[in-house]
Amino acid sequence: MKALVYTDIEKVVYKDYEDPIIKSGESLIKVNASGICGSDMHAYHGKDERRVPPLILGHEISGVVEVGKNIGQKVIINPLISCGDCQFCNSNNEHLCEQRALIGMNKPFVKEGGLAEFVAVPDTNINNLPNKLDIKKAAISEPTAVSLHAVELGEKNLRVSIKEANILIIGGGAIGILSALILENIKQSNNVTLVEINEKRLKVCEGSLKSKVISPNSKDLKINSFDLIIDAVGNEKTRQIATQFAKPGSVIIHAGLTNSDGTFDSRKITLQEISFVGTYCYTTRDFQNTINFLSDGLIGDLNWIEYRELKNGAEAFKQIHNGTCAAPKIILIP
Repeated sequence: MKALVYTDIEKVVYKDYEDPIIKSGESLIKVNASGICGSDMHAYHGKDERRVPPLILGHEISGVVEVGKNIGQKVIINPLISCGDCQFCNSNNEHLCEQRALIGMNKPFVKEGGLAEFVAVPDTNINNLPNKLDIKKAAISEPTAVSLHAVELGEKNLRVSIKEANILIIGGGAIGILSALILENIKQSNNVTLVEINEKRLKVCEGSLKSKVISPNSKDLKINSFDLIIDAVGNEKTRQIATQFAKPGSVIIHAGLTNSDGTFDSRKITLQEISFVGTYCYTTRDFQNTINFLSDGLIGDLNWIEYRELKNGAEAFKQIHNGTCAAPKIILIP
């Protein structure tokens, strides 16, 4: 098969690659669409010890069953693999399983990803595609589930109604824009602001959201003014911004994984009783709810997604790396 293979730091190559070998309890999926995630970019930069070259990246996948149960069925893949029998898995918190992994990793075990013509997937991770949902758009399910989980974790910790909360989202990538769309369309939040440093992406977000979309240096940003802040970037600068604009008793949801370096104002967080909550991934229930929301069109038309051919994937990675890509999400088509 053809695949986009991560071969070295800042290098992915479109090449011939061994076909996946399915194990007992797995199906072979012919990939229709696979998105490039921020965690794929972390690997691309050589900063993810769970993804070591050579490896096929990609875990945001939709396709058709080629071999296995229900041949010909259009499907959406939940890439989260957990043990299924620990205290977290048994309490519907699979995302906290100590043995969790994702498709598109080779640690703690090898599971090649979806930036290829075919991918082998555990049958328990396969969800049927609803008739109303376009199979290419369905590849956005995984980051939407991540965003839904982040929003609802913030809602759970808020001291005010999420409809009344003053909310700041840092970053206009997929998690940022999806969080804003969920807040607008599902949570009915009326006071959401998204900040984005990339001018091209800022304009895309501006044209896709009802929320206020501004640059980080805008005078509209007021210190100590937000009840809920979702940091969808996760670096030293954005942690500092989040802390600066958080009001007393507020909630910061840290959903980005850019790096863990640097410092932020832990003194303010302590003195003003600000909740700082890390989040990664989602539950199976989040993923199922996401599919329903997408199928019913509750998260918008998703026209901000850009589709490219898999064979041109190396250029897509390069543009994301260089910050010259306007689209919050690029989905590759084999």
